[in-house]
Amino acid sequence: MPSEGTNDHSDAIGRQERQSETIAPGPVTALAATFDMTDAPQAGDPLPPGWHWLYFNPFVKRSEVAHDGHLKRGDFMPDISLPRRMWAGGRLTYHKYLTVGEETVKDSEITNVVTKSGRAGQLVFVTIRHLLSQNGTLCVEEEQDIVYREAPAPGSATPTPALAPDTATQAEVVTPDPVLLFRYSALTSNGHRIHYDRAYAQNEEGYRDLIVHGPLTATLLQGFATRNGGHLSRFEFRGTAPLFVDRAFTLESGPEADGSLPLWVKGPEGELAMQANAVLEARS
Repeated sequence: MPSEGTNDHSDAIGRQERQSETIAPGPVTALAATFDMTDAPQAGDPLPPGWHWLYFNPFVKRSEVAHDGHLKRGDFMPDISLPRRMWAGGRLTYHKYLTVGEETVKDSEITNVVTKSGRAGQLVFVTIRHLLSQNGTLCVEEEQDIVYREAPAPGSATPTPALAPDTATQAEVVTPDPVLLFRYSALTSNGHRIHYDRAYAQNEEGYRDLIVHGPLTATLLQGFATRNGGHLSRFEFRGTAPLFVDRAFTLESGPEADGSLPLWVKGPEGELAMQANAVLEARS
């Protein structure tokens, strides 16, 4: 019989949730300012890819927040007792960009829960499918991978990350300062303390410094892909190593192959921090 924390949580598969929210211009304007953009999308404009993560993140009472800053578990998400959790990656299909100012329905379903054991201890992977629709039309399909893991043993070695490819044909440097991390946390209602509480990040989760959000990095990478031309129709990404505040990283892309644009994020020491692929369609 599995003990607490090793339950396979398969009873959560099929759990569903529906939310409705207007893609209000205010958060769009705020994120555009956070990214130092001159012009922000207005009501009626397409919402840039990845910016939908600004929405469907309700603030809850502080009494409903766990010690790590996340919402306490056991509502929609399974009540997994492993102490560490992170957004590990995902896959997105943009049938049509969402429109700023329009009412949007988000249907979510837990589609898989997998428990694994390895050198780092026990891991539980939860996959959630999100469908975002406007005016009855499906606009965005997303699969989100969340991983729960054990806390590392004190003094345990940090795995050495793989190196980023050396085949980049386009590159853009980003320096994530504390204001960027604070603003993104606030705009996405992300209370995880590793992004703004240095003492917690270092002393309780064992990181060297504040962590850059995975979805923030993925949003920057999607914007980088579309600045090189075309409309994003598909995007998949996987985080492979953490990025830290005030340490510059580089968004990079390689030669297109088989209709897919390889993308990655290179950390300050040449490490591969995120791996991605994008499919772009020609502009009309």
